[in-house]
Amino acid sequence: MSKKRTNYTSAFKTKLVLELLQNESTLAEIASKHNILPQNLVNWKKTFLANAEIAMEPSKAVKEYKEELIKSQEQNERLTALVGKVTVEKEWLAKKLASLGLSNRKQLVNLKPSTASLSINHQCQLLGINRSGLYYKPRANHAKQIIKNKITKVFEQIPIYGEKKVHKQLLEDGIKVSLNTVARYRQELGLKAVLAVKQVNTTIPIKEHKKYSYKLRGLNISHANHVWSTDITYIKIAGGMVYMAAIIDWHSKAVLSYKISNTMDVQLVMSVLNDALEKYPHPEIFNTDQGSQYTSEVHTQRLKNLGITISMDGKGRATDNICIERFWRSAKVERIYLNEYQSISKLITDVDDYIEFYNYKRFHQTLDYKKPMDVYQESIKLNQNKKKAS
Repeated sequence: MSKKRTNYTSAFKTKLVLELLQNESTLAEIASKHNILPQNLVNWKKTFLANAEIAMEPSKAVKEYKEELIKSQEQNERLTALVGKVTVEKEWLAKKLASLGLSNRKQLVNLKPSTASLSINHQCQLLGINRSGLYYKPRANHAKQIIKNKITKVFEQIPIYGEKKVHKQLLEDGIKVSLNTVARYRQELGLKAVLAVKQVNTTIPIKEHKKYSYKLRGLNISHANHVWSTDITYIKIAGGMVYMAAIIDWHSKAVLSYKISNTMDVQLVMSVLNDALEKYPHPEIFNTDQGSQYTSEVHTQRLKNLGITISMDGKGRATDNICIERFWRSAKVERIYLNEYQSISKLITDVDDYIEFYNYKRFHQTLDYKKPMDVYQESIKLNQNKKKAS
């Protein structure tokens, strides 16, 4: 059991120190006489002598005490101001850090103890993150990235595609994904369908030419080669303006013939017409606008000689020929407007590539996301089978 420590009064300590200073007895004698440790007496003597000046000049001691007190107060005020400043800065930094997001805040932690001025726990506490999640690294979602890459590729090829057509393309390519996922990934990638640009009217009628009535209003176009439609559009290239004429099957939306020329004349439309008539079964109805090329005698007579009914849009009614107008819109925003052509030959090469894509690879919404030439060929086979059966 330890011995209980004895507390000595100041008067007792002073009495023994004065006795020691008289030099009449040794340190050991005085310590033994009062039953204390000699070292205690030595310590008391040092303290007594160190403070003897205060007893002789109390005013000086008071002055020094006041000076020390003033210094302490000034230091305290400085520390208080510093603490206040640090607190404000800490709160400001805390708000900024919160806006960074968890992953960014994790990157601020110094994980090397040898170079870190704060412990990892303290850093995590200041940054408002859980240390247990500091070392967690989520596994890369490779499947998600593959889908996003494919969506981006489809957008680059066909910028007009919305989420439904992109979804159809992914399914055809063997990628199983929901429509909602495609929509979300497109939003994350910042992809939006490109809008069309209004076209310039290329219809120049001639009053003397005969105009034919519009035969398609209310007509149920049920099979391929029931109705063909044609039109001319303009395309700007580096050297000026060129023109493209095309013929489209109304039922399947397949482009049957097309040509690009530096002039918008009868030779252009006749070349396209003759090419289509040579390649495919003749249509029952052929629809055009009232442009002079289509109302010309050579064009109308060619159709009449083959027993093809001529139909023409009403004056100023481009919507009467909506099928090919939509094709122009698709071709321009999906390919032509995305490029700058330095020559007619380069334009022709690119248009050839696009028509191939449009007919055989591009999904068409009004065809229940089928491809135009597939629908055209299926319809022809169906008609042939019906004729054989009858």
